[in-house]
Amino acid sequence: VQLQASGGGLVQAGGSLRLSCAASGMIFGLAAVGWYRQAPGKQRELVASITGSGSSTNYADSVKGRFAASRDKAKNTVYLQMNSLEPEDTGVYYCGTTWLRKDYWGQGTLVTVSS
Repeated sequence: VQLQASGGGLVQAGGSLRLSCAASGMIFGLAAVGWYRQAPGKQRELVASITGSGSSTNYADSVKGRFAASRDKAKNTVYLQMNSLEPEDTGVYYCGTTWLRKDYWGQGTLVTVSS
């Protein structure tokens, strides 16, 4: 099982980015996926999650109304659309999932939001 996260970059406050998490080696449509963020000097935190069917999503209060998770089963890919970005959103973003009782993580993609 491999997860490949991409789409990070440098953006000004108020801008947008879309992160992607492509999976291989698993039936991605059966697994919930979480997007996590690790800011400098802080612990990794869950910012968004989406069920395997894509019918339900959850968000941390800090990103509610600005971030949206979605998935494309045909592409085995989960997305995180991030709008109205704030400097506090800066960090390394990881996608993670559990498959057959094992946890898997993407390699992380860096998001830097300048003020």
